[in-house]
Amino acid sequence: MSKKIVIAIGRQYCSGGRYVGRLLAEKLGIPFYDKELLSEAAKESGICEEIFEEHDEKPTRSLLFSLVTGMQQHMSTGSFYMDMPLNHKIFLAQFDAIRRIAAQGSCVIVGRCADYVLRDDPDTVAVFVKADMPSKIERAVKFYGIEADKAEERIRKADKQRASYYNYYATATWGDLENYDLVVDTGVLGVEGAVELIAKFLELRDSKQA
Repeated sequence: MSKKIVIAIGRQYCSGGRYVGRLLAEKLGIPFYDKELLSEAAKESGICEEIFEEHDEKPTRSLLFSLVTGMQQHMSTGSFYMDMPLNHKIFLAQFDAIRRIAAQGSCVIVGRCADYVLRDDPDTVAVFVKADMPSKIERAVKFYGIEADKAEERIRKADKQRASYYNYYATATWGDLENYDLVVDTGVLGVEGAVELIAKFLELRDSKQA
């Protein structure tokens, strides 16, 4: 690409947002971060990666859970992290990882409130990936092996969980159009079509800023 660009992708469950992000990163020839972000955050914070996975894009857990699990952390994480609830440690470690990764150069980051964390970065484009329920159910059955009669409930639960996490930490509303530069519908465009649309949007945006 001619200039640095960071694409932060929010997505509905089973909309194919993660796949869109991966294909887009491959098309643009830039790094892709999804679960990889957890490894980066764990490495820098000293907090066990399994704990990041346990809390990944989930609402706050009980105080007891935070206290018990927090006691298992290594003191090497420093008093800054040790003096706060575990869920806040996890988010701030991811926050730091997102900012650090974005500062290194162009990339695609999926989820983890990246659009909010990087909201003041002029090099960041925030994208939200959505789809209609029938399309999401079809993807849930085909790619995740979820039973068709249970898929809608699972999807709604997962999206509610993501919204709770985002709304708590981002102090904004998950899925609100005002938070994003572009919203794409994979139910209409398909995953490949969504990738092409985002790439075209980036191209037009780049030409307007030239």
